[in-house]
Amino acid sequence: MAALHARPAAGGGGLQPVAARRASSSSSSSASFRYSCCWQLQGNIVNWKSKCANKKLQSTVPGAKLDDSEFESVDAPLEPQTWEGSFLCGLLKNLPHIFLVAAAKQLHELSNQREDTLNRWEHSIGSEEDCLHRRIAEMKEQECQTAIEDIMYMLIVYKFFKIEVPMVPNLSKLISNKRLQLWPPRETDLESIHGPEVLELIREHLTSIIRWVHRNGPKINRSTLRIKRLQFGRIYSASIMYGYFLKSVSIRHRLELTLTRSQEIPPPIQFLNAQLTSTPKQEQEETVGGSGEISSSSKPSSVVDPYDLKGYMMGFDPKTLQLCAKLRSPEASNLIEKHSWALSGENMKLPQENDEAVILDPSSLKRLLLEAIAFGSFLWDVEDYVDEIYNLQDS
Repeated sequence: MAALHARPAAGGGGLQPVAARRASSSSSSSASFRYSCCWQLQGNIVNWKSKCANKKLQSTVPGAKLDDSEFESVDAPLEPQTWEGSFLCGLLKNLPHIFLVAAAKQLHELSNQREDTLNRWEHSIGSEEDCLHRRIAEMKEQECQTAIEDIMYMLIVYKFFKIEVPMVPNLSKLISNKRLQLWPPRETDLESIHGPEVLELIREHLTSIIRWVHRNGPKINRSTLRIKRLQFGRIYSASIMYGYFLKSVSIRHRLELTLTRSQEIPPPIQFLNAQLTSTPKQEQEETVGGSGEISSSSKPSSVVDPYDLKGYMMGFDPKTLQLCAKLRSPEASNLIEKHSWALSGENMKLPQENDEAVILDPSSLKRLLLEAIAFGSFLWDVEDYVDEIYNLQDS
């Protein structure tokens, strides 16, 4: 965790003045917590905390029957590490209708706890207890970050729960004789969360990945792929990042289109395809007084529609591309790493020469990659929602 600093003068990322944070969050907090039924949970949280502290969580295999006597994670490879995550896991299994209300309440409580420790540190600056309260604030920030990661992860699991698609558990539970097969593939359900333009880009991504695996792996037959666990973990993480990127780009594209059409002006310059730019030779001719007209032979044979999402992405400069692909918070980065490792299993820690290969069919690999892309898209939504309540630090 980055070192804590005394509160900056302006309300930016990181640790902000208490008054500034209260002013920005007071209106939203008063409006979002008028659900009287939610407060019935408050008396039960302490009991859940004591039960979850000593109970080992277990991942459930898709299709396996849940044992109501045990407190298990809900179709997810990553186990919660805090009682906040364990409590939400139990709610999702037994009381899913109040899951979101409880998650919002936990986010507000963590925000208030962090606020209190920072307030005490602020009042102790310049005194003998300054170092003590600074250390307490650092530890509380670390503790809250771990709890926030668990809450964010359970919110992602809840999104999979809503579309009725179980998340794939640790692959070690599904591999038999070095062969992995997932059934049913649930491709339609995982594709349903995306729009037509995004879905077209996703299918191109899946096709390129499957072809790459087939081309670089041992040749078994056309319907069988062979990939090492470590290699798969990297592809899975990259697909999560791609889903996150597509979500960011699609929202940016929709916003700019809305602004463009509302103002009735031509598309922004970044919509234009790079094919429309002049060549250096043409620019030189125009500079010395040559004709500014472009001959028919020099015109591009095809022009990408600037209102199309793919054409919009092709117009990105490197800085805009990096901005859309960047994870906004360290919690998001940690979740991608932890989830990918939890899915791939202990073999991720082995040396590359000892990494075992897995045999699977293209439909199973497609199922895993579609889940990864959906995870990245859900992560963007969850990160945006949590940031409105908790004010995540910028990565």
